[in-house]
Amino acid sequence: MEAPFEDVTRGVLNAVREVEELAGRRILDGERIITPQTGDQGVDLYVSTSSAGGGLQMMVSGLVLQMTGESAQRAALGAGAIVMDVIALNDGRRPHEKIRRLRQLRPDMILLSGGTDGGDVRRVAEMAEIILAADPKARLGAGYRLPVIYAGNQAAAEVVTGTLGDRTALSVVANLRPSLEQENLGPARDAIHELFMEHVMAHAPGYKKLMTWSPVPIMPTPGAVGIIIEAIARRDRMSVVGVDIGGATTDVFSVFQGVFNRTVSANLGMSYSVSNVMAEAGIENILRWVPFAVDEIDLRNRVKNKMIRPTTIPQSLEDLVIEQAIAREALRLAFEQHKALAVGLKGIQSQRTISDIMSQTETGATRVDLLDLGLLVGSGGVLSHAPRRVQAALMMVDGFLPEGLTQLAVDSIFMAPQLGVLSTVHEPAATQVFERDCLVRLGTVLSPLGAGKAGQPCLSVEVLADQTPIQRRIPFGELALIPLPEQGRVRVIARPERGFDLGPGKGKPLEAQVNGGVVGLIVDTRGRRPFVLPTEPAERIRRLRAWNAALGLYAKEV
Repeated sequence: MEAPFEDVTRGVLNAVREVEELAGRRILDGERIITPQTGDQGVDLYVSTSSAGGGLQMMVSGLVLQMTGESAQRAALGAGAIVMDVIALNDGRRPHEKIRRLRQLRPDMILLSGGTDGGDVRRVAEMAEIILAADPKARLGAGYRLPVIYAGNQAAAEVVTGTLGDRTALSVVANLRPSLEQENLGPARDAIHELFMEHVMAHAPGYKKLMTWSPVPIMPTPGAVGIIIEAIARRDRMSVVGVDIGGATTDVFSVFQGVFNRTVSANLGMSYSVSNVMAEAGIENILRWVPFAVDEIDLRNRVKNKMIRPTTIPQSLEDLVIEQAIAREALRLAFEQHKALAVGLKGIQSQRTISDIMSQTETGATRVDLLDLGLLVGSGGVLSHAPRRVQAALMMVDGFLPEGLTQLAVDSIFMAPQLGVLSTVHEPAATQVFERDCLVRLGTVLSPLGAGKAGQPCLSVEVLADQTPIQRRIPFGELALIPLPEQGRVRVIARPERGFDLGPGKGKPLEAQVNGGVVGLIVDTRGRRPFVLPTEPAERIRRLRAWNAALGLYAKEV
């Protein structure tokens, strides 16, 4: 909430009053939520998430950027924070530069890690002294000490306490990297959640009152989304990727091999930071998705106008196509950043612990295995409110380039954060509501690995539903759409040609039961590893138009 009210409970009460009108049910008694329910009045439980004040903004530190620094970053991101910077002894900056950076950014909280248990104490003490010298002030509230969580070498805990205990609100938790072969992020993540409410949000106007309304702790919104993604992956025993593309940031969540990861691309968004998407992706990469000639100056002007008028929506079909082209690049860049951070430990056949110990298959390699990906969920205005659902499906396919057989869905009403909190109380209810009321099942995408020449035989697909079986042969370099029932499951048998792989191996068939969806089965034979668009403009535009027509992407050709 902002001036003139500056009280978060005002927004909550306004929202509850709207729910009262829609549901025809009395929920409020004055400015108090009636709980527990009695008859047709009140509710049994009120839960809440928070992204007030721009969400939880943290700085993290470690001794080695690629080891404890990365582990601290994963802990903070997994707890729902935006990581403003990572400071490490080997990050190439001089001590005075690190001190200046700490003073400039004014984070809500600092996570200090470093060293394995029983390791060098002196270097951890150096990091603590840098924080002491910076004496950073908190972003919210001038009258309280900055929360610092120490999750490093336990042998150095006494030294860190002596250095920072009197100047900061210091909390000591278990080492997030107790040995080179282990990572234990749970205690640090729990401490971040607790301090977020006790120290950070407690100083936001109205939060103390709001906390009394709910028996369940209020969570940072992204952290709550991560909880429901984990719950779905655990329930269905599959790998899941979720993406939330907003106006300023893009969050990517994943669960592979039972391990949860989250990243925040803080400058990749569709309005406030759309210029940064253009700068990072490059004009050429945006234009490669546009099926008509666009002047570079015209594109820059469109992007700048969107940035200074962030709440506007596309007014023409051309505007829509260009916005969706930018979205593809924002998704691609955010996913590349996610894959770079969602990696195994820098050790040999190590183990990683987040609540449970999970075996690691490849040292230091990304955990993101697109052939193993079972479900890709998108949210955010550009995906959830695309004029046609098939547009959202193709944006995710082009941005993430899924491999093998992957289900596609969008969170149509962005209820995932609230259901994440609810899942801590009643997980079956939360996952059922997420599945039945939030998710819009788009369908499934079938994408063989391999490369070839346009038009050469690539894949044959057979769909066995209640009605007459559908058989299609799709050559290389095409997009095809096979309608499916919106509800229920159908049997799909795909037979790739020699040299193409759907997961079981080159040339080996894949048989699976797939969910229906409002879009259907998208067969993408445009190639993977590598995926290459034509470089010659006229040919690229011709191919894009053919693909758009095959999927019925737009009402008319653009």
